[in-house]
Amino acid sequence: MATLLLTHRACLAHDPGDFHPECPDRLRAVLKALDRQEFTPLIRGEAPEATTEQLCRVHPRPYVEAILSVRPEPGETVQIDADTAMSHGSAEAALRAAGAAVAAVDAVCGGEVRRAFCATRPPGHHAEPARPMGFCFFSNAVVAARHAQAAHGVERVAIVDFDVHHGNGSQACVERDASILYASSHQHPLYPGTGDAMERGVGNVFNLPLPPGADGAAFREAWEAVLLPAVDRFAPGLVVVSAGFDAHARDPLAQLRVREADFAWLTEALCALAETHCRGRVVSLLEGGYDLQALAASTAAHVRALMRS
Repeated sequence: MATLLLTHRACLAHDPGDFHPECPDRLRAVLKALDRQEFTPLIRGEAPEATTEQLCRVHPRPYVEAILSVRPEPGETVQIDADTAMSHGSAEAALRAAGAAVAAVDAVCGGEVRRAFCATRPPGHHAEPARPMGFCFFSNAVVAARHAQAAHGVERVAIVDFDVHHGNGSQACVERDASILYASSHQHPLYPGTGDAMERGVGNVFNLPLPPGADGAAFREAWEAVLLPAVDRFAPGLVVVSAGFDAHARDPLAQLRVREADFAWLTEALCALAETHCRGRVVSLLEGGYDLQALAASTAAHVRALMRS
């Protein structure tokens, strides 16, 4: 069964300012990589906007309304925190990024496709229930998980996160809910400073910090020895992937030494677990990755693995 690619041109209109690492060129690089002939079999669709109801399954309504009310004039930006800014197009881009996650869940859980990849921005895994941070406004992965539960009756959802930065927002949104597992490998110490192995939630949180300089072998060992077995024991009805590619050796914001082949290996392993537990259902969402060459190559390796698994 085919793999779905969801994106939207509005995600290019989120402009956090000159020299900001989370720039529109990130998405351009990803889409160019996925425009090659080998990716012709992808089913391509436009990301809808998430509804307020869908966002409010994760975020308080006053927070959602406050974020969506920030609409700077064209050419202007409003600084939300030290790292996070909004431009004229940011609110729509954030709605499209969360909406892509919802539409991907609908397609996968509805049996139209087995896998889906959302090539959208801004990312989401640092957004806490009532706090934007780390380039993120809405917790897209958790929005996807909650939608799967509310609209499709999925009892257990696993969110797996291999971004080099710990997904503090995703964890904060689910750490008291045993129906959603959160599993993360990430560099430590590094922004945002969370993600210690002792953070366990209600037994549903599995963090495996990696030291600066850890390579692909250490990355694979973390997943093979600890994180994949945790997902396997959980037996999810859906796997949601926070696919950040900033653990790559070329990335300027961190110091791990992961390569494209390592991301492909993990993708195949996650798809195999999904085959075992949930008829292969995987929804993957673009998170970080700030070297354009590494981001493009790593995303291509990830999507290639989604297509062939």
